[in-house]
Amino acid sequence: MIERYTRAQMGKIWSDENRMRVMLRVEEAFLEVLSEDKRIPAAELKTLHAALSKSLSDEARLKEAVAQHEVIGMLSAIAATVAPTAPTIGRYLHYGMTSSDVLDSALAVQMRDAAALLIKGVEEVAARVKALSKKHELTWMAGRTHGVHAEPITFGVKLAGWHAEALRNLERLKRVKDSISYGKISGAVGAYTHVGPSVENEVCLKLGLKPEPVSTQVIPRDRHAEFFHALVLSAAMIERWAVEIRHLQKTEALELEEPFAEGQKGSSAMPHKRNPVLCENLTGLSRLIRSYETAAVENIVLWHERDISHSSVERIILPDACIALDFMLARMKGILESLQVYPQNMKHNLESSLGLVFSQKVMLKLIDAGMERLPAYELVQKNAMKTFKTREPFLKVLESDAAVTKRLSKKDLAACFDLNSYKESVKEILRRGGVLN
Repeated sequence: MIERYTRAQMGKIWSDENRMRVMLRVEEAFLEVLSEDKRIPAAELKTLHAALSKSLSDEARLKEAVAQHEVIGMLSAIAATVAPTAPTIGRYLHYGMTSSDVLDSALAVQMRDAAALLIKGVEEVAARVKALSKKHELTWMAGRTHGVHAEPITFGVKLAGWHAEALRNLERLKRVKDSISYGKISGAVGAYTHVGPSVENEVCLKLGLKPEPVSTQVIPRDRHAEFFHALVLSAAMIERWAVEIRHLQKTEALELEEPFAEGQKGSSAMPHKRNPVLCENLTGLSRLIRSYETAAVENIVLWHERDISHSSVERIILPDACIALDFMLARMKGILESLQVYPQNMKHNLESSLGLVFSQKVMLKLIDAGMERLPAYELVQKNAMKTFKTREPFLKVLESDAAVTKRLSKKDLAACFDLNSYKESVKEILRRGGVLN
């Protein structure tokens, strides 16, 4: 991922330096577990630990350039560093292991650590959405379907839906953090031919992982695909919110507006412009993450006990997606913290439909007064179409229709246009969305 979208902590997890460090930690944990059986002196383990505390990346890359094999390059760099003072380490380094034992276990550590950061990010945006929802519990606005005014809702209700979605994504990320925290030290083709499952159990414990039940030569990639799907859904959540803000920032609506900083410029040509560029950026990043998911699923299907067609894919999509989502969560948090909410515009836009948003209320009132549903629907629709054409207030049009007033009094009709009658379920919706206790 390019530097523009890389935040420090997530970038560090996916850096080449950290990848090497975690791979070396797998080798060290393995030797620690093997030390009693193979009589590896404690002093040599200390020598190894001291060597691994220094960067071996440059030396490993030089060795890899010759061997054309990443893990052998790393092992050669370790051996060259510790061989003079730790000969037993040099002898038992990578003993009975295969490259995927190191690579897959290290990748599991990276994904687990990345998931922990993403979980924190979702918790932070959820907390901000929750606070906004409480604040705007009764801030009335038009609910829209197909982009057209439907019935009245409150901004708090809209945000309660966002919060409920955040809680679902939080649950998914916690679940996949657990499901990808699996390592393997099962050797070639996963048969434990040279090192038994008990060693794997202990190494994984040291790494904070669980042993993969049946690994072949790699950890099955359905785990990684599940992890990736959680990233995609979390990104789609941020995109959905961003698109809503973009729609409601249109000049014709201007009910919400993303932050616009002092000195910020919206257009190189038009000085008046205040464009929703932050939200548009989030839409684009979500698009990128989503485009990678097919590749994550394709990686599940490997030849026999393994091939490495998955490797090049994962080196790109996992760092990119985690880094991009981490950036998206931080950016959305900033947007929510400084989101401009315009209740007066919400009220004005709601009223601009001249009361048509109350049409269902009127229809149901007619049904309760004895009309069949279809005739009631057609009667209300006829009057609604008149309002569309004449721009007379809907209530006034209804009051002038004898077929309506025959069944409903002016008081009955006025009650249909009272927003207070719509707020009965607002608290319950906010409770169901996790906003209120």
